Amino acid sequence: MVPDVETVPRPDLGAGCLCIREFTQSQPPRGCRMAESDRPPTRLLPARPHLARGIRPTHRVGCMVRAHLDKRPGEVSAMFDRVADRYDLLNDVLSLGMDRRWRRVVAAAVGAGPRDRVLDLAAGTGASSRALTGAGAACVACDFSLGMLRVGAHRPPGDGPGTVGFVAGDALRLPFADGVFDAVTISFGLRNVTDPAAALAEMRRVTRPGGRLVVCEFGHLKVRALDALYDWALAVALPSVARTLSRNTAAYAYLAESIKAWPDGQQLAGQIREAGWSAVRWRRLTMGVVAVHLAINPPADGREAGQTV
Repeated sequence: MVPDVETVPRPDLGAGCLCIREFTQSQPPRGCRMAESDRPPTRLLPARPHLARGIRPTHRVGCMVRAHLDKRPGEVSAMFDRVADRYDLLNDVLSLGMDRRWRRVVAAAVGAGPRDRVLDLAAGTGASSRALTGAGAACVACDFSLGMLRVGAHRPPGDGPGTVGFVAGDALRLPFADGVFDAVTISFGLRNVTDPAAALAEMRRVTRPGGRLVVCEFGHLKVRALDALYDWALAVALPSVARTLSRNTAAYAYLAESIKAWPDGQQLAGQIREAGWSAVRWRRLTMGVVAVHLAINPPADGREAGQTV
């Protein structure tokens, strides 16, 4: 049985929202204690209803290591639990270090200021979240894989002056109040949600009017012949390379399948508009291997951010 941990109530984010752990550059925030040097590090709770609505009460890590394209939440979360310890290393190796550049691009697109509150959805171990705190923003790293959150919560804080809090949550039923975030971002996670359109609408619900959305997701190469070669590399080469670094190569077979089935950038832009976001624009990175979409939650008066009368 995994022992309990102290959690930090966050009524500013929503009734019943509990922050699993929070870091600052120098010291933990009031009410949140880091593990003392003479005792083992704090560990996370199993999934519980009071941590996030929509999370299953329990699941066994390792009972399912391979998700499928129907994206059943239990299978997907268990798959990520299984690879959590080496997830960031594998990302770095398999992307040839490009994941660092992609994080920098996302952080620049979010443009979080010193007092901004940012939700990083599908944050995993919080590597993307820490990149968002350079100017002093308060970032909430939200994920439904408790294995990933456990690994992230034990890592030291980033170099920025901002904070990162870890919260278990379901992208389709976020445990946050309406309009509490200045920006919401999701990197390489929307593809794993059973209903991306509903997740986009839920992200808009928790974003303040005029707030920003940044979606970073795998894409498709513009040249059809190169895209076909890329699909082959994902299906054949990627699992082979992953086999040397991970015991769960089946997870990377799922990765290849899910990327191939994912819509292109223009289609995703249409889905974002249909969810009620405005000023949608997007760009390709690394020849189209990745696409970054930006959008605005329209203010209550109907004018887009920055628009003048």
